[in-house]
Amino acid sequence: MSETVVITKKTSIFKLFVQAIKGHATDFTTGSINKAIFLLAVPMILEMLLESLFAIVDIYFVNKVGNAAVSTVVLTEGSLTILYSVAWGLAMGVTAMVARRAGEKNFKAAGDTAAQAILVATGFSILISLIGIFFPKEVLGFMGASADLVKDHYHFTQLMLGGNIVIMLLFVNNGIFRGIGNPNIAMKSLLLANAINIILDPLLIMGVGPFPKMGLMGAAVATTIGRACGVLYQMYFLFNGKALITLVKKQFVVNISAIKQILNTSIGGMFQFIVNSCSWIFLIKIIAESGEAVTTGYGTAIRICIFTILPAFGLGNAAATLVGQNLGAQQPDRAEKSVWRTAFIALCFFALVAVVFFFFGETLMRLFTSDPVAVQSGTECLHILAIGYIFFAYGMILTQSFNGAGDTKTPTYINLVVFWLLQIPIAYTLSKYFKMGPTGVYAAIGISESILAIISIIIFKKGKWKTVKV
Repeated sequence: MSETVVITKKTSIFKLFVQAIKGHATDFTTGSINKAIFLLAVPMILEMLLESLFAIVDIYFVNKVGNAAVSTVVLTEGSLTILYSVAWGLAMGVTAMVARRAGEKNFKAAGDTAAQAILVATGFSILISLIGIFFPKEVLGFMGASADLVKDHYHFTQLMLGGNIVIMLLFVNNGIFRGIGNPNIAMKSLLLANAINIILDPLLIMGVGPFPKMGLMGAAVATTIGRACGVLYQMYFLFNGKALITLVKKQFVVNISAIKQILNTSIGGMFQFIVNSCSWIFLIKIIAESGEAVTTGYGTAIRICIFTILPAFGLGNAAATLVGQNLGAQQPDRAEKSVWRTAFIALCFFALVAVVFFFFGETLMRLFTSDPVAVQSGTECLHILAIGYIFFAYGMILTQSFNGAGDTKTPTYINLVVFWLLQIPIAYTLSKYFKMGPTGVYAAIGISESILAIISIIIFKKGKWKTVKV
């Protein structure tokens, strides 16, 4: 078991940065809140940057294959959002439970929870794999792909869905590390996965040297291999006493009561992302009606957005861990202060990103594609989303804080209202009845995310999340 480091007031920024990267296990229930945020946020932001790098690297090289290939990636990613919803929801529930046990200094119970969560993740991934292996054409067709696109590229969808276990375990294992206060391991696992993906992507897509020219399939193979290596790296730390918890074989006997508790805590997180994902799928289907070039522009712009949103999501994960551990240590006021300070940092970050999107959106798009229609569509998307980016900060941090407290139901209800009762009807109305097309979809995203932030602030201030039992 790693030695726990207590945060002191005299620790320098440089030493804190080194500590955050090296990953000393730290007690986040005492000492400076600002330093606690820093120690958690640095590796978590880097972790999310690395996760978003998968999307950026893949879309960069796939753009060289053609619009049909990019559309396949975008539509496949749309179908994968259900998987991501389950993975993120499960990871959030596990983070909340493990963080609460860590705050109580009950690391054995944290390990038991982690083992059962891995079993749950494996079970879900098997179901998704069966769908991906046997029904890839149907999945692409449902997403709005043309008959030719389905015929030429369904193998990409088949591999991405069939090999989804590496995605599921990568997310859930990192949720475990975040909960126990070892986010640097999560960061390093993604660093390894990305390094392998970045090397293999051009080699397999374009057939460099002795490597076969696989085109779009090369991206699927490279991503799957990279993530598999990241999972193996995680397992090494979980089973070899390199983290605050050490997993052993006897913990992997199915424990129905433990699994029920994990699902009860995680189901809200899963459903809140499923709600978001279903809305996302609906929006993609509207965009797909405008043709492959517009879909390429939208997909590329969203990948660029993800590259900025996921690092901020890292700040949200830091807030979630602080909330969980401090509630476990019976310090709700410290938990609340941590959230508001983290949200302000996210606000400053998003304001800067909004400026970049608004003034350099076209330049960013031209880095990925030269198609004029795709560039125009993607630039418009970035400009419209930039307007609502400041609101995104508080919405993201506060919903993650609810999840960190184990209150996954509140964000679910918020998502239901915002995405199903507001975003989908607004997008459909603007696109169809007001003839705005893709522009109506972009506007609906900005409007709904801004409303989500306002609702989250109002509910968070009521403080009911402080009394949730996990």
